Amino acid sequence: MAHYHLKAPLTDDDINQLYAGDTVTLDGHIFGIRDANLIRLFDKGVELPEDLIPQLKGSIGLHTAPGVRKLPNGKYEKVSIGTTTSYRMDRFTPGLMEKYGMKVIVGKGGLLEEGSQALVDFKGCYFTILGGSAALETTQVEEIEDVWWEDLMPEAIWKFRVKDFGPLIVSIDSHGNNKYKDIKKDAKVKLDELIKRL
Repeated sequence: MAHYHLKAPLTDDDINQLYAGDTVTLDGHIFGIRDANLIRLFDKGVELPEDLIPQLKGSIGLHTAPGVRKLPNGKYEKVSIGTTTSYRMDRFTPGLMEKYGMKVIVGKGGLLEEGSQALVDFKGCYFTILGGSAALETTQVEEIEDVWWEDLMPEAIWKFRVKDFGPLIVSIDSHGNNKYKDIKKDAKVKLDELIKRL
């Protein structure tokens, strides 16, 4: 296991060096995504704003609907930027990676088969952030730089500038390794052993 300090946007080389069990801290920009904006994009077929699309190549998506406060100048300041469970948004992962070039999803709980396979097919990773760490995450967001689809508030699309964001755990890598599957497999072996003792 190794630790990496990476700056977004990420390249294939950045991703290729990462293996499940490694840890990462991030600098640069992270894009906040969530159910409502992904449903609008993929299920309702509403295309992203033109200025956002080129920014997503090599990008990092954070599954979040942040608590924010709108300022008189129209910008937003952070209040609480937490992370939500990822697997219910699993089906959007292939499209984010193939069509828009997103490289990493950050969330909780892992991805299902379709999303995990997309990480292999399109050279991406899934980073886990520990539950209950919203207070720390919020301090690592330096600024909310932009927002799109504000009518979906708080499930708009957010652009956060971050510094030393993490540490994050590489839970699913581009090589097909998956810590969630490993843990489930180990747990089943231990459960079977316990049952045999009864």
